[in-house]
Amino acid sequence: MGERVLVAYATKHGSTAQIADTIGVALRRAGHDVDVQPVRAVGTVAPYRAVVVGSAIYDGRWRDDAEEFLDRMGPELRSRDVWLFDSGPLGAYGLREVESPRSIRRAADRVGARGHATFGGRLAEDAEGFMEPWMPKGDWRDFQEIDRWATAVAAAIRPAERRARGRRPSARRADQPI
Repeated sequence: MGERVLVAYATKHGSTAQIADTIGVALRRAGHDVDVQPVRAVGTVAPYRAVVVGSAIYDGRWRDDAEEFLDRMGPELRSRDVWLFDSGPLGAYGLREVESPRSIRRAADRVGARGHATFGGRLAEDAEGFMEPWMPKGDWRDFQEIDRWATAVAAAIRPAERRARGRRPSARRADQPI
């Protein structure tokens, strides 16, 4: 029997929600009991053994509701297995070279995140907003890469009984993929 896992996300145009759903599918395939919800809908993380939190990146920052979620849930998250992901790099300029926003690296340290990943984003031709007219349109998400990462996360979630026996291992660097 798997563990209860929350995948919480913040999105503007729906792309990050689709990534969160893909992560949820991989976690369920590994036998975990998974809820996928927007960060604004989460009142507590108490029922969950592990939490995966993601946000779209705009102007080098996570969405405000995602950062607020990490601040609000920080103490509860410290006692769980936590992974972070972001989406949003647009264009083929080298997604591997994108560095996580400094505020997210600090938040990852604060909540003891075990890993972090950055995935390409998507911006539809009809996307509306202040900056959207000047942003490249297209879809740079790699769902195979997302599935591989989520499968590794699923395998790394420690069962409650094993976790209770030992100390929490030191967290990986927040910008280090699993």
